[in-house]
Amino acid sequence: MTRVNLLLLAVLLASCLYLVKTTYESRRLFHALDRARHEQGQLESDFKRLDAERQAQATHLRVEKVAREKLRMRTATPAVTMYLGEGAATGAATPAASAAVKP
Repeated sequence: MTRVNLLLLAVLLASCLYLVKTTYESRRLFHALDRARHEQGQLESDFKRLDAERQAQATHLRVEKVAREKLRMRTATPAVTMYLGEGAATGAATPAASAAVKP
């Protein structure tokens, strides 16, 4: 009878240790899940903030202002536009085309 009691005691102790281990593991995983959900919320709020900033930076007036100030671009007007006639366009392309054809 004592052997059976000792065997049952050993099984009970092993079961208790396994229960403690699984409880600890579940608490650790729940804490990791909670941390991940918190980080997800922070990332979503950062994404919304950055998306709003991007939309604010990409307005037509802002793009035009940056193009004028930093890139020194200007709008195309008839005064700064050069128009080529058909004769000038074909005359300029002919020597380059004939030079490319010659062996």
